[in-house]
Amino acid sequence: MKKIRELLHPLSILQFLIANLALAFVILLLFMNGALNSLRSFGIFSIWAFVICLSLWISLIYVNRFVDSKIKWIAQPVLRSFVGILVLVLDSVVVFTIVQFFMMFIIYHLTPFEALPHITRSIIFVLLISFIMSLIFTAIGFFKAWKATLIRSEKLKAEMMAYRYESLRNQINPHFLFNSFNVLSDLVYADQAMAVKFINQLSELFRYVLDSRDKELVPLQDELDFMQSYIYLMKTRFEEKLDLSIDLKADTGELIVPMTMQLLVENAVKHNEVSDAFPLRIIIRRTNDYIEVENSTKIKKVGEDSKNTGLKNIIQQFSYFTDKPIEVADTAGKFRVRVPVLKATGQ
Repeated sequence: MKKIRELLHPLSILQFLIANLALAFVILLLFMNGALNSLRSFGIFSIWAFVICLSLWISLIYVNRFVDSKIKWIAQPVLRSFVGILVLVLDSVVVFTIVQFFMMFIIYHLTPFEALPHITRSIIFVLLISFIMSLIFTAIGFFKAWKATLIRSEKLKAEMMAYRYESLRNQINPHFLFNSFNVLSDLVYADQAMAVKFINQLSELFRYVLDSRDKELVPLQDELDFMQSYIYLMKTRFEEKLDLSIDLKADTGELIVPMTMQLLVENAVKHNEVSDAFPLRIIIRRTNDYIEVENSTKIKKVGEDSKNTGLKNIIQQFSYFTDKPIEVADTAGKFRVRVPVLKATGQ
């Protein structure tokens, strides 16, 4: 029953039956001569018209969905319209012919050869009705795809804003500022030259955060330059307790969702112990068309609750730009996330 409701969506089963009965009554009045001569004729022709409508409608739904799965409205709207109309008309003619053969055999006991002349004479009306129905299905399909695209676009914007907010918050949250200023205060007294470099790297980090907050994608090279500043700050803070390295190069035209690598590193630091006894090792490398962020695992016994919000945000953002999945592997002592490298249009 659930599959039937999904098939008939947005109509309910009752609405679907009522619509077919109404359409059958129209066909009965316009195309079936003698249907009103007697109550018996009215009953027979009503059932006949209803079977025609029901068969055509169900077959058109299946065929329309099949064509939808092969040709996408948004990608190829003209081709989808042309193929849809052609296939729906042909399907209607075939289904109508089969139903007519079947009904004429049951009611009049006519063989297919005897029934063929009667069916041929009504083909022109079938073509007309089929063409009108195919136009209706095509128009509905186009507007549904258009509406779905608008909804998808708005959802993307909302999720992008949430992701940017999450990324920005991870950078400027009180813990990050507190830790950075603590490190900086120690450096001011211990090594002024290093303190100046720390301030420069911190300013570069915040400049990138502000510059990328309104961008859906950024060049991979810009992200790598940003990560150098971030790595410097993290290594200055944790020293030998954190082994963080990048082993990849960016090619022209390669893109990434802003602060993806930073957020994955931040998650690793957030959820794992970083100490002399258990140094955290993180490596960012390239594997074919994927960027791989792998870290050793020593989960903190006491820490913030994890809801995997950051990782979920990354998965959502990438899903709007590529069909390639984000791969997550949690094996003994290792946690690895692989995100696809995105390409600029035309690359």
